[in-house]
This record gives sequence, C-alpha cells and structure tokens, in this order.
Amino acid sequence: MHALLSDSRNIRITQMTGRVTAKRLDPVDQLLLILPQRPKAAHWNVIPGGAKLMEAARKRDHGAVPAVQSRLSNKRQTLVVGGTLDASDSRFEQLSFARKLVAAATQEKGGCLAICVIGFAQDDEQRIVENILAAVLAAGFAMPSYKSKAAPSGIRKVRLLGLAEAIDTRRVEAESNGNNLARWLTTMPPNKLDAVNYAEIVRAIAKDRNWEYKRFGSKELEKKGAGAFLAVAQGNENDSASIVRLRYRPGSRKARADLSLVGKGIVFDTGGTNLKPFRSMLDMHADMQGSAVALGTLVAIADLELPLAVDCWLAITENRIGPAAYKSRDIVTAANGKTIQTIHTDAEGRMALADTLVFASREKPRLIIDYATLTGSCVDAITTRYSGIFTNRAALHPRLKRTGQHCGERVWPFPIGSEFLDELKSDVADLKQCTVKGLGDHIIAASFLAEFIEGDTPWVHVDLSSGENDGGLAHIPSKVTGFGVRYTMSLLLDDNILEQAL
Repeated sequence: MHALLSDSRNIRITQMTGRVTAKRLDPVDQLLLILPQRPKAAHWNVIPGGAKLMEAARKRDHGAVPAVQSRLSNKRQTLVVGGTLDASDSRFEQLSFARKLVAAATQEKGGCLAICVIGFAQDDEQRIVENILAAVLAAGFAMPSYKSKAAPSGIRKVRLLGLAEAIDTRRVEAESNGNNLARWLTTMPPNKLDAVNYAEIVRAIAKDRNWEYKRFGSKELEKKGAGAFLAVAQGNENDSASIVRLRYRPGSRKARADLSLVGKGIVFDTGGTNLKPFRSMLDMHADMQGSAVALGTLVAIADLELPLAVDCWLAITENRIGPAAYKSRDIVTAANGKTIQTIHTDAEGRMALADTLVFASREKPRLIIDYATLTGSCVDAITTRYSGIFTNRAALHPRLKRTGQHCGERVWPFPIGSEFLDELKSDVADLKQCTVKGLGDHIIAASFLAEFIEGDTPWVHVDLSSGENDGGLAHIPSKVTGFGVRYTMSLLLDDNILEQAL
C-alpha cells in the first residue's frame, strides 16, 4: 500500500527558468513543446534546432495534434512532440489537448520528459504548464497490472523548461495523487479489492497519514438502526460490509467538521435479486468509484495541508444474490427512522448512502458532498462527458456549473424537491426506494437521498456519469477517470464553496 501512495510522487519535477539550451535538453527523452496557434519563427527558434521543427510542422495537417513530431540532433535524439493552442481555449479543451500530446510522446518509452511552453503571456504560460503537467502525472502513474511480466518503467523525471519564473506545482501534484489513488482503487479487480480488503487498505492509509479511523461493522450498524445499508449488505455470505469514517484534523481533534465527504463503495454489484444482465454486470467492480473519489479528495486536501476539518464516510459492501439477499417489496427502516419499501434491488446505491448521509449530517458539518456511480439515467441524460450535480441549495447551481467549466471536470445541475417525491409515495411505508418506470431516475434518486440529510445541512450530490469514459476524459488517459477530486478541490480553493453554501 505504501508503494501505491508513493508511486505518483516518484516522478521528480525540476524547473528551469531562462533560455532553453542544448545542454538542458541533453538528458531529455521526450520534449513537449507548446506554442501559440500561429507561432512565429522566433518562437520556434527558442529551441535548439527550431528551424527544423518549424519545417516539419509545415508538412503536417493544420490543426493536427501533435502539430509536429520530430527529433533533435543531440546525443539522446530527443523526440519533440509539439502542438499549438489558443490561450483562450476552455480548461477542458486545454486538458484534452494535453492528454493527446502526452499520449503521442509516451508511445516511446523514456524516463525523462520535458515541458516547454513558448510565446504566451506569463499568466497563460503558468496555466498551460499546469494543465500539461497534470496530464503527464496522470499518464505517468502505473495503474494496477497483474501480468506475469512487469511493464517497463515509464516517466520518472519531468523538467519544466523556459519558464519566465518558477511556479508552485504543489496543487497539481496533490490533485494528481488523489486522482491516481481513486483510479487505482477503482481499477482493482473484485477478488483483489473485496469489502474486507478495501477497509484494510483505507485503515493503512489512515495510519500512514495519522487520520482517525473507525470501522462500523454489521453489529454496530444494527444498533445504530442502519436498516437501509444492511438491507444491501445482508446478501453477503460473511460479515464483510462496513461504513468507514475517517477524520482529518490539522487543528483540534475535537473540531466540528467543515466538510464531510461521502462515497458509495459497492465493491461489486450483481444487481442483487433483480440480477443484472452480463454486459451491465461486467465492470461492476467499479461501482465503488464514489468512495474512491471521496478518499482521493481527502488525500489531496491532506497533501496540501489545508486548514479544514474533514470527515470522510465510505459505505463499503457488495450487492450480492443469494438466499439472504433483500427483495422487492421488503420494508426496511433507515437510521433516521424512515421506512422504505424496496422496489428494485439494483437501486442499492441510494440505500447504502441513505444511512451514511444520516450519520454524516448528524455530525453537523458545514457542507456534505457525496459521490456515487448512482444511476444509468444520468448517463442517458448527459452522456459520460459530464457528471450530474444536485443540491439542497438551488442558488448554488450557477456556481457549481461554473466551477466545472473553470477546472475542466464539467457538471450539469438538475433539480430535486418534494414534487419528485410524489413518485415515491408508498401505501405501506414512508417512501419507495425508486419508481417502477425509472423515468428521470437520477432526479428521483437525488430527491430520495435528500430525505436523509438531517438539520438542513448544505449538501451536494455528484452522480458520476463521467466516472468512466472510453478513451479517457480531459487530461486523464484511462477509461476510469477519477472524476471529482479535481472538481472538489476547485470548489474549495477557487470558489470558496464552504462560505457560499451556508
């Protein structure tokens, strides 16, 4: 586990201001060269051998990424992969450009990669360097592999060349560490990351970082009345399910949480008694991605030593089929005393989160954010390029959407409210778990979850419809995107969401 946490940090970053000399390029295996859309000869000539690169660029299709792919005439025969962009491009466009550029460069193995941004204003230069570096740190991270032959080592050193002045890369590195952890956990196969192993991995991380760790097992959850979570867990053949609480306290250990992060951690989802078909079940080891994002966000917060008191709640279980598994029309009682009539056992995420949100909100944090791969209807509504976002503070919608545009992890707001609860009226319980028809299920599910937020605590729910996207998304090269870590850090650091949510 310690090797995992240090893996992304093993990429050493060095910065060099001033001229890009031949000597500075000698150790470089691949050079990423970023220029304005209409680069001048003077821009190319900042790099030794720039005239040759400019000529190579003229032979490629206009607008191609990369715009140039050539070699320097030095001892290492440095591969130069260059591209042009407009500084006014959106953050998502710049991050996507960075992913493509890095992919072209890393088709060839090498240990030292350099980034050089030329011809932009200083503020634009810094932002572009940060975007490219984020893509490099994502691509350079080793995802889980169980092949008999180990893959050759990838990027080990990154050089930032030609800077007007040194930049602070701590935030990019922290967000990358959190995202890499989220993607690594989500990609692990289900026999390697079962509910017991997951809780142990989290415990090891907490111990390593001096966080408070508490695991609530089935017996304790029974005493706490967590009937919704336990309904999902009762199909497991062992007592493996748990709700794990982590506490990060840079100040007083007794401080009330500023922020509570909550994650759905269904380590494998069969659909339960209402069994999923093969294609729908194939990748259901990734149904715990919400919890991985919550954990990865906490890692990023801790890496930056943010002066916030943060709780992290992970609802960890499987959703199994078997004689003891819960069924349609069962009646269960959640931790807040509300009774739920189950309708479809594959709507297990909202059940597991319901009790977890009760426990989180009873701690009276200033804000709760939960993450879950919750509904297929959210994918149907906005595809896998955006994630859905919901809140009990409707005035936050413009800000939540704007944050996504600003950081490149884009979200689309949806309404919730009592009008949607009309769909969940039950003759025998306080509310149904879901509807039979499933229309607008992402909205219905979020409205259901809102019923388990106590004390009118400000709350944001992220339905991770972009948790997986074929070919990667923005700067992330893998299908599993780890969406949410970067977004949450932007909410905290760029948009001061803790003040706005009150």
